[in-house]
Amino acid sequence: MIIGILGGGQLGMMLCQVAKKLNILTFVYTDSSDSPAIKYANNYAIKKYDDFDEIDTFIQGCDFITYEFENIPFKTLSYIENKIKVSPSSQINKIIQDRLTEKNYVNEINIPTVPYIEIKDIEDLKSVNTDFFPAILKTRKLGYDGKGQYIVNSSKEIPELPKNNYILEKKINLQQEISIIAVRYQDGTIFTYQPIENVHKDQILFKSYSPANSNQSIIEEAKNHAVNFAKKISYVGTFCLEFFITDKNELLLNEIAPRVHNSGHLTIESYNVSQFESHLRSVCNLEKIKPLLRYKSEMTNILGEDIYNYRDKEFKKDEYFHDYYKKESKIGRKMGHFTKILT
Repeated sequence: MIIGILGGGQLGMMLCQVAKKLNILTFVYTDSSDSPAIKYANNYAIKKYDDFDEIDTFIQGCDFITYEFENIPFKTLSYIENKIKVSPSSQINKIIQDRLTEKNYVNEINIPTVPYIEIKDIEDLKSVNTDFFPAILKTRKLGYDGKGQYIVNSSKEIPELPKNNYILEKKINLQQEISIIAVRYQDGTIFTYQPIENVHKDQILFKSYSPANSNQSIIEEAKNHAVNFAKKISYVGTFCLEFFITDKNELLLNEIAPRVHNSGHLTIESYNVSQFESHLRSVCNLEKIKPLLRYKSEMTNILGEDIYNYRDKEFKKDEYFHDYYKKESKIGRKMGHFTKILT
């Protein structure tokens, strides 16, 4: 059995690592030579995502296809899906790639979000009611880890904007941020992992803790939203819902990741089955395994040049270092992660 993975980042790398354990061969298609997944793939191609001759060769070499990040061009995904099964579906990715369509969709299926406004140009932003501020202005597409985001504290502080499509989200008073990792199999079975508490620094995930120390009723509400989303959209694979919990105990969806997720890395050591294994089992229609928490844990993202401190370090029992083997250690770039089992 051969699984094709679009994208060669660290998520693809960890999918390849788990695939070996399951005796699944991997074929990675990436547009970057600095792709961690290449190190562990059985086969790979470094080509552009719009090179459809190469895409055809990729398709012919796979039994199933998935992707490890959501910004694969929709045109490419839909082209592939016309020839071979892609999980999750390209239609899901089309919704998720645009923050506005994503929020419109989840509101339609009764998952609440922060208040938001579509912004087409600077005049739209200037006409927003002053009561809506402070707010965060975000590009509708391609923004992640704080990229393409601008804090707007008042209607008098309108930034100079590059031409783009934006969404303005009202800033809320946060009590906690949590994520729910879940998996839906092809027969409709859905499993959820325990909620994970997330701490961000400079808009990049810094630490994750499992399980989250959250109100039980909020935990159940978050899990119900995950199940509802997966059922409504007939999802296949692992996904993540990121939530805000306000100071008034309101649960609001921040965003959906239609793939394995950074906050779920700690599932590798703390669960009987990781988010990566769950994804492969669901996409390849293998035996279902219910995720069970074995240990409480803490995960730290290793950014930029901090990686060199970890590469030379000796680790204790119940400490696990994952190197992504990236060549360029740019500021804020995710270079690895470190998980510690908590007693």
